[in-house]
Amino acid sequence: MTTTAIPLRPRDSLSLAVQVDVLHLVVDDLHATTVRAADAGLLAEVHRAQARLYGLRLKLIAAAQAADVPAGDGQASTADWVAKNTRGTRQDSARDAGLAGSLAGSEGETGLEGTRSALEDGALSAAHAKVIADAMRKLPAALTPAQQQACEARLVDLAARLDPAQLRRAARRVLEEVEPDPEVVDAHENDQIVEEEDAAHAKARLSFHDNGDGTTSGHFTLPNLAADALRKIIEAMTAPRRQHRASGRDARHAKVGPRESNPFVRDQTDPTRDPAHARGLALAQLCEHLPTDHLHGAATTQVTVLMDIETLRGHLRAAGLDTDRPISAGEARRMACNSGIVPTVFGRALDGKPRVLDLGRLSRLFTEAQRAAITALHTHCAARGCTRPVAWCELHHKTPWSHGGTTDLDNAAPLCGWHHRRIHDHRYTHDWYTDGTVSISLRT
Repeated sequence: MTTTAIPLRPRDSLSLAVQVDVLHLVVDDLHATTVRAADAGLLAEVHRAQARLYGLRLKLIAAAQAADVPAGDGQASTADWVAKNTRGTRQDSARDAGLAGSLAGSEGETGLEGTRSALEDGALSAAHAKVIADAMRKLPAALTPAQQQACEARLVDLAARLDPAQLRRAARRVLEEVEPDPEVVDAHENDQIVEEEDAAHAKARLSFHDNGDGTTSGHFTLPNLAADALRKIIEAMTAPRRQHRASGRDARHAKVGPRESNPFVRDQTDPTRDPAHARGLALAQLCEHLPTDHLHGAATTQVTVLMDIETLRGHLRAAGLDTDRPISAGEARRMACNSGIVPTVFGRALDGKPRVLDLGRLSRLFTEAQRAAITALHTHCAARGCTRPVAWCELHHKTPWSHGGTTDLDNAAPLCGWHHRRIHDHRYTHDWYTDGTVSISLRT
């Protein structure tokens, strides 16, 4: 649908304040109008108008920030000023203030003119604009202004076809627009995922509240990797179980038993059944049956890591999970050290078609006997200076299994979760010592 501007009076004769008053009058008339089913098709245009108004909101915030209006109003920051004037949350206000600054630019920095123009035209949403601004912030600093504009133009074009989540995924590789070397693009994408994983671990939280009625409520924030593993277990436990019944001629020869039921779903035929209740029951039983004798033994539920052989051997290329989430190369290699993770390694045959080369070998995993023997050699994490007990540690191959390392005690070292992530993080370097300890430090 196209719209036609109807000038009521010369634009320059009206102040912005008066124009906003006129806008409220128009909105008043809109709400007073009877909405009919035939008007439902206007939803896209209303959404577009909302995006355009959000663009105006950001321009106002940018103007206030440039003129130091927040300080004059006694506010410590632009975010505080926005929150005060909109009765919004501090988090949302900070996000708007940051986006307004990114779009407008500042002294010595070019703003995102293409994104701002598209937002003001309603060609993309506020959520799309936030994704683009975040992606542009993460581009290499060495890019020229022309290269930055090319990447921004590509993202604005993609925003017309993708939802914000899809755009965020595509934005990780927008460097392809100006960088011909795929390895550089791979490393840039991996660096972004590493940054996201670091932030996710920093945000991890778990809280409990005794309700005093025999129940306990809780709230958790988990990295997506851990949440996906938990979700797969719970969904496997609560999915309705159906039995295929034969029909017609085959029915006379088929042995059809009673329908198998799911103990967590009281009535699987009831469309109003509460899935959240079923998940709660499943989580309760899962907690009751968690193994408590050790924390890092083999698990029955697996999360599949999809990576190519170069990534397993140390290439900086993001891997993926079978839950459709990306993980960094280092996180994938760390996971490959532990039980319950099956690396699915792809390569190419002579005909050029992708082939599965390896679905994981159980011989790569340390046995419980080997884990017990490690406790006689180490009392804590092998990283120098770390005092976390060995019972909290994961067993790491000092020479990677993918590089021919053996699964024996001479090649095993206990590492706590924090140091295990660091030893697989390309931003860190490490050195092994003859006493079985390792020093890990940030690359300089």
